[in-house]
Amino acid sequence: MPEGQALVLGGGGVAGIAWMTGVLAGLADAGQNVTGADLLVGTSAGAAVAAQVGSGVPLDALFERQVDPALQAREISVELDMEKFGAEFAELLTGMNSAESAQDALRRIGAYALAARTVPEAERRAAVSSRLPSPEWPSRRMLLVAVDAETGQTRVFDRESGVNLIDAVAASCAVPGIWPPVSIGGRRYVDGGVRSSDNADLAAGSARIVVLSPLGLNSLFPQPVPLLEVVARLRSDGSQVTVITPDEASVAALGINPLDPATRVPAALAGRAQGRAGLAAAVMGD
Repeated sequence: MPEGQALVLGGGGVAGIAWMTGVLAGLADAGQNVTGADLLVGTSAGAAVAAQVGSGVPLDALFERQVDPALQAREISVELDMEKFGAEFAELLTGMNSAESAQDALRRIGAYALAARTVPEAERRAAVSSRLPSPEWPSRRMLLVAVDAETGQTRVFDRESGVNLIDAVAASCAVPGIWPPVSIGGRRYVDGGVRSSDNADLAAGSARIVVLSPLGLNSLFPQPVPLLEVVARLRSDGSQVTVITPDEASVAALGINPLDPATRVPAALAGRAQGRAGLAAAVMGD
């Protein structure tokens, strides 16, 4: 039988970090604080939020880090057209009808990332580091997802992997074509969101699972592990799964460029308002 609780935090850029932080704070306002979960699963933006939550810093303080300009992390501005970006990825991720072809597609994404001109890796790492209240792995179980740029294989980092937390978060957040692949142990890694925006399948075995998915159930990006299929499988295995995706106000706040640091304040505020409605108002909630 499934046991324990899991909190799954998905990808969605700096806007997604702010929105998820707001939702978590809003749920706590409603008396439904889910951040004490036994397992944290973080992908891309969700890796940063997982590390923030795992640090033990109170939710209100994490929320202030999103809405107070004096406390905000140092982010690098990027112009991004999500529809165009999604179309490019759709072409790279064609033919994912089997595990082998999916890995081929992820290798194409990795090659695309390795060839892209981006900011230096050290500059990007410094920006990621500024997001984290602590560079230490939490004592509870936390899984951060990345993909090997050369092999297309999934890499799940945890405190037993011997990898620095900042590097693990940076690898999970290394959006192909936007940020440089991250060097760890002689390998290069890209964003775990190319496998799945949420990687909720890693929460299998948990009795209660809450998924915060900034990109929603119908992501622009084709994925080898779609969230809808994962949720159905988790439920069939006996897990109670609640998925929270942005409501109308949150979608407007997240905007068309989730990598724009200016989205942080509106996304955090909209997320907190949405979270205050509680888990019962969640998409696909139980």
